[in-house]
Amino acid sequence: MWQKVGNWAAVALVGGFSLLWTGVVLFAVEPTPDWVRAAQVAFGVLLAGWAAHKTSSMLRRTA
Repeated sequence: MWQKVGNWAAVALVGGFSLLWTGVVLFAVEPTPDWVRAAQVAFGVLLAGWAAHKTSSMLRRTA
């Protein structure tokens, strides 16, 4: 049981972090080149995609 709770907590933390990361990169960081900003946004999207993929696989496993 605790493993499932830990898995859900990890996925939620990664998903939340990805949204915060992307928001900070887009709105708070001003003096960076565009290619650096694009790479950082791509990293945030990668994290969000991983969290969505894990969420869907965990929901399929329990249903």
